[in-house]
Amino acid sequence: MKNKNSPLSRRDFVKAAALSGAGMMIVPRHVIGGPGYTAPSDKVNLGIIGAGGKGKQNAEAFLRVENVNITAVADPAYYWNLADFYYRSEAGRGPTSAMIDAHNAAKGNTKRVTQYDDFRKMMENAADLDGIVISTPDHTHAYIALMALKMGKHVYCEKPLTHNIWEAREVAKVTKETGLITQMGNSGHAADGIRETVEYLRAGLIGEVKEYHAWVPAGRWLPGLKGLPQGQSTMPIGFDWDQWIGPREMVPFHKDYVPVTWRDFWDYGCGALGDFGCHDMDSVTWAFDLKSPDTVQVLPAGYSDSKIAPYGEIGYFNFSAKGQQKPMKITWYSGGLKPDLHPALPQGFVYPSRASMFVGSKGVIINDGGNRKPQVFPESFRNSVKPPKPTIKRSPGHFQEWIDAIRNNDQASSNFEYGSRLTEITLLGVLSLRLGGKLIEWDYDNMKAKGLPEADQFIKEPVRSGWEM
Repeated sequence: MKNKNSPLSRRDFVKAAALSGAGMMIVPRHVIGGPGYTAPSDKVNLGIIGAGGKGKQNAEAFLRVENVNITAVADPAYYWNLADFYYRSEAGRGPTSAMIDAHNAAKGNTKRVTQYDDFRKMMENAADLDGIVISTPDHTHAYIALMALKMGKHVYCEKPLTHNIWEAREVAKVTKETGLITQMGNSGHAADGIRETVEYLRAGLIGEVKEYHAWVPAGRWLPGLKGLPQGQSTMPIGFDWDQWIGPREMVPFHKDYVPVTWRDFWDYGCGALGDFGCHDMDSVTWAFDLKSPDTVQVLPAGYSDSKIAPYGEIGYFNFSAKGQQKPMKITWYSGGLKPDLHPALPQGFVYPSRASMFVGSKGVIINDGGNRKPQVFPESFRNSVKPPKPTIKRSPGHFQEWIDAIRNNDQASSNFEYGSRLTEITLLGVLSLRLGGKLIEWDYDNMKAKGLPEADQFIKEPVRSGWEM
């Protein structure tokens, strides 16, 4: 799907952009073919950046989508054994590439995927790539997404969209400037359940809603952690630690950082809140058009500090009525913490390990396991109301939706402009945690935590030389 009429060589542009770092320019749409340059009849060629557990899962999901070719895989690790984690698989660029090659061979395509240990090398040779799929640790999301957008690539990026609030704003700005097709990896946004829930709420089915609770069982991967790893571990063969560290300050390699446990460390991940916030605060943000909380405070459960995430947390996000935004109080729980049993629920009701609850003046809605089908309580009230007529277009599926949007020059529903807003709300909770549970009074327009100058280092984090955004 190269644009043969482009006045600028894509390969030359990509090389120049990759080398220019912070000086990368925005590509006008006409340079890459303008609106609709991806013909609906063509295949969408994807490059995978990040081939660990989630990256391999995402690659497998895109292989099931029609009109998709995965032609390149980049990861600093050739191999990970993830048998001890929930992925229960082998991953890395080697196993992921082998999976793609086997899929293609079964369809008579003997061309092998190109492997890269450095995503920047892949981007230098990305002229034939239409889209980039980013499944790296959180701290490199923004750098890669901005590079890809400025090179004229459509981008899919895992949640949270970025690692800090400044990055979220920057990614949203560049997305708008380029007009490219984007999607954040909060897959539940495509489910029928979240759409039904939003329709129920907007129709006033349970009356006026001013309170929302969300809880997840996730805790820290290393529950006994009381400080940063000490000493140095033997480096896995073929692993590029310098590239994995990316924009963060260099530290000695230690096995406790990888392949999944990086989420426990604020420099690389965002803890349980960062992992699940863009999933489990999605429905309330969508239904009530939430944009900016007035105050946020998230209190840690178990040991934590400015470098290490807690085992659990309870948090409070308070929104006042502003424009289209409705007043709302969100209470967030992780690590096994849950709300008190609501009186509208039947006697003996047991909360699921992961769920959310909207509290209305007429009743409550429970979403079991994230964004599943809404359950209305009390049961007597449920039988007396009729579900509203569908008003939100149903998705063909999270991954199919992004590919269809590329081919039809449309936008996916969880695009980066929406995803950055949801990410910023989530990251405000992370900011409170990184400050030891302090109350954040948020100045949205100036991107400041009022009276807390120590928050600035986390709102826009310093980066290593060569990784400027």
